Amino acid sequence: MQDNPESLTDSWGDWRWESLSLARQFALAGGTVMLVAILAVGLWVSGRIEEVVVRNSANTTALYMNSFLAPVLQGLTGHDSLGPEQRLEVAKLFDETELGQRIASFKIWQKGGIVVDSSNPELVGQQFEPTENLVLAWDGEVRADLEQTSDAEDVAERALGLPLLEIYAPIRNLHSGEVIAVAEFYEIASDLKSDLVKARLASWGAVAAVMVAIGVSMFAIVLRGSFTIDRQIAELTSLSARNFALRIRAQGAAGRVAALSDSTLKRIGADLHDGPVQLLGFAALRLDALRARTFDLKAQDEVDAVERAVRDAMGEIRSISRGLSLPDIEKLPLADLLLSLARGHSERTGASVEFNNTVQKGTEFSVAVKTCAYRFAQEGLTNAWRHGNGADQELEMELSGDILLLSVRDRGPGLPEESVSTKPDTDGGMGLAGLTDRVESLGGRIDIRNRRGGGAELVMSLDLKGAE
Repeated sequence: MQDNPESLTDSWGDWRWESLSLARQFALAGGTVMLVAILAVGLWVSGRIEEVVVRNSANTTALYMNSFLAPVLQGLTGHDSLGPEQRLEVAKLFDETELGQRIASFKIWQKGGIVVDSSNPELVGQQFEPTENLVLAWDGEVRADLEQTSDAEDVAERALGLPLLEIYAPIRNLHSGEVIAVAEFYEIASDLKSDLVKARLASWGAVAAVMVAIGVSMFAIVLRGSFTIDRQIAELTSLSARNFALRIRAQGAAGRVAALSDSTLKRIGADLHDGPVQLLGFAALRLDALRARTFDLKAQDEVDAVERAVRDAMGEIRSISRGLSLPDIEKLPLADLLLSLARGHSERTGASVEFNNTVQKGTEFSVAVKTCAYRFAQEGLTNAWRHGNGADQELEMELSGDILLLSVRDRGPGLPEESVSTKPDTDGGMGLAGLTDRVESLGGRIDIRNRRGGGAELVMSLDLKGAE
């Protein structure tokens, strides 16, 4: 019997995965997947928002600054430095324009990483290793980073402690369109940073809301299915328990009917032995006396024929009586019953039988089980003698848990399936068909197979839990 599934889902205390209901498994697995999805999608969306906002802001600022700076910096065409007048004009642009008020610092780059002008005069004329953004700006691309002041030339900007938008704007020759310089300026981005934080929170909230809505709707569907499955499992478990109880009762009833039938057969056997056999014996004695008074040879031959028929009838009735009668099943242990049966079979047929028993002494079996085992062994030994010539017959009994195993073996020529007898044996056996019905009525089964090296094996496995 399996545990009631309701007991497996009564509380969250038992965290074994297989013990959780379908809804709880979905809640754990789906919740984990949803959380990972929220983090992944949220990071991606917020990253894209920041990238787009920073790029658009940088393009706008770069375009605005380029409209002022490009005319002033045209003197760099064919030159590698700016004159004092040009530097003064650049300074005025950053100091006197509205946008310039938001610029914390600036640098004007010449090819090769040379600073030709800067809000920090100490950097003018110095050469630095070109960064990736600087290289791309020389290729004509506007580049921007938010709060990325880790380059070697950014010492002064880092010291400000302000959120800065670092923008690289290519400056082109007004006639040829060739990039003649790169203007790098640092815009104070406090408002931009605040807007990005709000955008991130909004994007995270939107992603989380959508994911939670999806998760809740799916969980509701799974929860409904889980309740249905749990209810069906509970109903099936209850039905299985009732079916098992009915099977136990049916097997018990079958065992009692079999025991009653054997008792009736035993009584019939005793009545045959004590009634018709005695009368036939008396008739045989009277025929002997009648022969002594008969002098006609033809009449004596008739008397002899009648006497032979009477004695043959007595033999047949005794044989039937032996097959119908059983020993004292109720009082004797099963092992003693089988040992006595093996010895009786050896005495009757002249074929030796080796009896092996591994069942612990004192183990109790019901009358139905003992009767079934006795009839099985009786039929098996009879068939082994008839079909296997009684060669190396073995009778073995063992107990594996609640399963009683009884085997009859021989080393004869083997037994083809089509030759298995399904009719009563002449030795008083009940036939394999009837024996199979008896065993199966108690919840057991019979297997017959050929053995390696020759011979056949008849095995009965009987579940003692269902046999009374």
